[in-house]
Amino acid sequence: MVPWIFLVVSTLGAIFTLNAFHPVRRNRVFFLPSFFASWLTIELGWVHIVWEAVAVVIFVRLGALEEWPGWLALGVTGVNWVGLGIIVTKSRATAQLAATALAGLGEDDPAPGHHHKIRRTRNVPYRRVGGRTIKLDVFEPAVPPGPDERRPAILQIHGGAWVIGDKREQGLPLLKFLAARGWVGFNANYRLSPGATWPDHLVDLKHAVAWIREHADDYGVDPHFLAVTGGSAGGHLAAMLALTAGDPEYQEGIEDADTSIQAAVPFYGVYDFTNRNGTMPPEFVSWFLEPMVMKRFLADEPEAFAKASPLDRVHPGAPPFFIIHGDNDTLAPVEDARAFAKLLGEVSEAPTFYLELHGAQHAFDVFGSIRTRRVLRAVYRFLTVIHERYRAGVPPARMRPAEAEVAAPGSDTAVDAVRVDEAADVERAAS
Repeated sequence: MVPWIFLVVSTLGAIFTLNAFHPVRRNRVFFLPSFFASWLTIELGWVHIVWEAVAVVIFVRLGALEEWPGWLALGVTGVNWVGLGIIVTKSRATAQLAATALAGLGEDDPAPGHHHKIRRTRNVPYRRVGGRTIKLDVFEPAVPPGPDERRPAILQIHGGAWVIGDKREQGLPLLKFLAARGWVGFNANYRLSPGATWPDHLVDLKHAVAWIREHADDYGVDPHFLAVTGGSAGGHLAAMLALTAGDPEYQEGIEDADTSIQAAVPFYGVYDFTNRNGTMPPEFVSWFLEPMVMKRFLADEPEAFAKASPLDRVHPGAPPFFIIHGDNDTLAPVEDARAFAKLLGEVSEAPTFYLELHGAQHAFDVFGSIRTRRVLRAVYRFLTVIHERYRAGVPPARMRPAEAEVAAPGSDTAVDAVRVDEAADVERAAS
């Protein structure tokens, strides 16, 4: 039986790898299992190679190669390792993709800086609403700031389809990375559906922005510079937060508060609640958004769904954006990220950068993987350069460098060069 067991194990491993290249996108039964399997295989590709190598050694010692199924299993494993090698290679290529995506930042790369020990303060209340106290965690350098030092701050928004998720689970690699380099990160919870109805989620986060600015002195942060990031639903909320500064509809109780955002980094966000391009399964709206999040019908109130879509909130005064998405994302289709990046790049007076990650699934940054480490360095570069230009008094509309190359979507390789001239016209060119 050993050769046959070896064949079954090797075949299952090959199926996981094949699924990583072509995950199920529409089938209702296999959609979620396929996502989880591909997610784990892609971001832990080298782990799969290691455990399969250990398995091969064990099976060979048990006599698996004494019969033909064992040799077939060995061949299947070899082919599988080629696939896993391609997956790992794509992860390692992230550094070059990021360099291309951020070419428009110019040559002023930030210095590595001093790596601080970090301190995390948990469960700091920032709002009381509906009988609940909503809290955030703070990540900051353990060493207090100097007398005249003001540190840059970033608000992290967790994902979870607006119905689940918690500040304890997401954004931790980025917050720790930035805090070790002098930033102060705020990881905020917010009310979740179905108990919450849109735009309760966004309103809570507006209060978080106002709270951070009110308590800037307590954490030694610059109240005039606040970045925002988040993944999935958190990416949607980060984009909405950045695009709706000062909108009174979302600022009940803090009407006069400054809720502006100076830089936005949405990860694998959802940018369209109307599904106008049919990139999402129809059930996304009818089974989920309508009854769970919006509590209304798209056919009856299309304007409400449009107002909740970052695609419909793009305007010239948007802050600098760095949009990050995987081309293998089955939960938040990459086509919507491409459309959002293209539109933002054409309309916004501030720079827009788009990084499309080859072979990456949704939620890739949950793991401290090869890809994640490279993306963190790219995000740090973007945020630090934008912050340095802010400190130098450069307004967002002038942060577009003349004759700069900015990554944008649209080609077969998913990274085109976009050239921005002094009049901020966008001209497409093949990469």
